[in-house]
Amino acid sequence: MDLQATTPAPPQGCIDTQAAGNVLLIGINRPAKRNGWTPDMFRQLAEAYTRLDDDPGLRVGVLHAIGDHFTAGLDMPAVQAHLERGERLVPEGLVEPHDIGLPGYRRRAKPMVVAVKGICLTVGIELMLGADIVVAGEDCRFSQKEVQRGLMPGGGATLRMAERAGLGNAMLYLLTGDEFDAPTALRLNFVQKLVPNARVLDEALAIAQRIAAQAPLAVMATRQNTLKAVEEGPAAAVADFPAIRDRIFASEDWAEGVRSFVEKRQARFTGR
Repeated sequence: MDLQATTPAPPQGCIDTQAAGNVLLIGINRPAKRNGWTPDMFRQLAEAYTRLDDDPGLRVGVLHAIGDHFTAGLDMPAVQAHLERGERLVPEGLVEPHDIGLPGYRRRAKPMVVAVKGICLTVGIELMLGADIVVAGEDCRFSQKEVQRGLMPGGGATLRMAERAGLGNAMLYLLTGDEFDAPTALRLNFVQKLVPNARVLDEALAIAQRIAAQAPLAVMATRQNTLKAVEEGPAAAVADFPAIRDRIFASEDWAEGVRSFVEKRQARFTGR
């Protein structure tokens, strides 16, 4: 699938959103500049993530790219002044797409699948590491190259690369900015599946649709409890079990799950 944007990209780029049933397709739309990120794009991405969480008809997001490349990273001239002044590129109160728990922002509750292709640099890697499942094209190329521009990665790479790949592997790419290929990204647990480039979005959408078919309350509880175990430790995650159990057992979806089991049919979940 090669999804076309609903509107042409303005010079500063935009985020294109399209609902496909219970899935929200979120397209990075600045192909003329290899999807280099501008302040407008960061704000619109946060708005799209917030829409996903707030719309009860949406269950899963798919972040993808319009054009041949996921992203070439920050458009440095466009963001330089904002960074130097310490300005936040995302308004407070929205869902922050990197999902690193910055004060003043909401954390995402619903699952996000990412489809990456072409080049995926800096902020692109951090966005995919901040998501839940990543599908990459077999020819995708990656680089966390902030140190080559005098920066420290600020969107989660210093937190998540070592968690996924081990300290030495993380340092190899964080401290050199060296490029690595898709098989290396798979080996380091930065991506979960490699597919031919033409099938990247199809596979990501298929995964999202399989998730969307499950019970939404159970999916969100499972996701959040797993993240809590990673971030705060197993004891903190186990402490939440009783409250999660009470919410799920009081839900209509739990009753539907039992009925579908007894009746030997596909469950029809509503998220209530």
